Amino acid sequence: MASNVEAPERWYLALLGFAEHFRTSSPPKIRLCVHCLQAVFQFKPPQRIEARTHLQLGSVLYHHTKNSELARSHLEKAWFISQQVPQFEDVKFEAASILSELFCQQNLVDSAKPLLRKAIQISQQTPYWHCRLLFQLAQLHTLEKDLVSACDLLGVGAEYARVVGSEYTRALFLLSKGMLLLMERKLGEVHPLLTLCGTIVENWQGNPIQKESLRVFFLVLQVTHYLDAGQVKSVKPCLKQLQQCIQTISTLHDDEILPSNPADLFHWLPKEHMCVLVYLVTVMHSMQAGYLEKAQKYTDKALMQLEKLKMLDCSPILSTFQVILLEHIIMCRLVTGHKATALQEISQVCQLCQQSPRLFTNHAAQLHTLLGLYCISVNCMDNAEAQFTTALRLTTHQELWTYIVTNLASVYIREGNRHQELYSLLERINPDHNFPVGSHCLRAAAFYIRGLLSFFQGRYNEAKRFLRETLKMSNAEDLNRLTACSLVLLGHIFYVLGNHRESNNMVVPAMQLASKIPDMSVQLWSSALLKDLNKALGNTMDAHEAAQMHQNFSQQLLQDHIAACSLPEHNLISWTDGPPPVQIQAQNGPTTSLASLL
Repeated sequence: MASNVEAPERWYLALLGFAEHFRTSSPPKIRLCVHCLQAVFQFKPPQRIEARTHLQLGSVLYHHTKNSELARSHLEKAWFISQQVPQFEDVKFEAASILSELFCQQNLVDSAKPLLRKAIQISQQTPYWHCRLLFQLAQLHTLEKDLVSACDLLGVGAEYARVVGSEYTRALFLLSKGMLLLMERKLGEVHPLLTLCGTIVENWQGNPIQKESLRVFFLVLQVTHYLDAGQVKSVKPCLKQLQQCIQTISTLHDDEILPSNPADLFHWLPKEHMCVLVYLVTVMHSMQAGYLEKAQKYTDKALMQLEKLKMLDCSPILSTFQVILLEHIIMCRLVTGHKATALQEISQVCQLCQQSPRLFTNHAAQLHTLLGLYCISVNCMDNAEAQFTTALRLTTHQELWTYIVTNLASVYIREGNRHQELYSLLERINPDHNFPVGSHCLRAAAFYIRGLLSFFQGRYNEAKRFLRETLKMSNAEDLNRLTACSLVLLGHIFYVLGNHRESNNMVVPAMQLASKIPDMSVQLWSSALLKDLNKALGNTMDAHEAAQMHQNFSQQLLQDHIAACSLPEHNLISWTDGPPPVQIQAQNGPTTSLASLL
């Protein structure tokens, strides 16, 4: 009898050992691994072994092959059989979890949801799996843009975690809910929830890395909330805390001791991913504040780290980080007068989006917005209008919509013959009345656009009022680029009005600030004004120096302009529909006007 009981264990362990050996070989020998696992069924194994083997086969096929139908068949059998076996939670709920992932991959979301709901319903006595399945269903609703259902589930998870004595996982659920409430702009609910999270995080005494990772999550939400509101100066204390926090984490060693409460077996993000995320929010801050060299430095660090991580880790969040970093550095390049590099990086974003339909869906509007900004920089105003119009069609994000409308208004102002469309747009971003978003930065920009229009219309007193409002707002939050643009435009107005001293008082600090950013267009504009001002004031040497500076800036911009327009990627300016073009045909030389640069 004893030998009969031991025999199946021996053959089973042998086949399992072979399967694992083939799976972990370098490179993995998946076909042989699958053969070994399939051989288990030849021995008519008991239900526990049968269910576990179906799970193992389903998991291997799902993760390592494209045979999703066979993977689905094995996972469905594992889920069905395991429900008939008592105290077999790990196999049962892992089968449900992987099967629902597979359904989502096959766009069968309506099959995934009831499966997860049933698994959640029967997992209440298993804290780890109950929490994990709640997170998974909440994520599924989030991907479907059903943030209300996702928030409800995260609220249920937070209460469950409190009941089972896991303050750590309760904080994870609440912070995740806070993140979704920020996405929904439900700021009235966000503030009390973040206050509660702050208290829970500070009071929780546990694994130092887990505690610090909660603090990073909490501070990332606070920093992005400030940046969304365009409050670049107010965010600095939070950002500093976040940077100190990530330094602390990087010095801590991962503790191998497992938490005593199974509900605590979660990590928000791996340590390396958190480092990239902190670089990313630092880049976002530097770009908004106009510290573009700092933005460049941190982008380089983050992209280097990402390249290393992507060699070992195919997590989709890494590609998302990479795209957001590139989006920000592209905007920096356009400001610093590196259009050709910006265009090549736009093409890089296109390539990343080609690899992931979901990434493209989430970033298509941003991609067309970047192309619109590039078109402005090379004076292709018709293409800029087409790109911004496409971006407006694709976005539901209120801040991005406002940003696009502001830039489209600047295109119409430059074209000078689109009065009806322009006034229609300006009515929708009126900074004095019902401004569509709470962003300090975007509202300041809307005042600037009004000032720019009034300047072109020769209504100089009105222009001064709008620009002084921009200056007041941009000084309050250290928005350096808006400050520089407002100063140089005010300087131009005073010059036109014949008030040369006052003009000089505006243009000199504008030039200093533009050099510090550095903003090539404002430097070009300021140097042209300084040349004329010094000439009018009789300062021959200063006028000559300013003329030389203007000539240098013109040459740099001209060379960059020609280089950008000669690239095959320049043809992207004509793309306004569907997924990004796979191949970009080269064209013969630049076709755009250089007049705006000279």
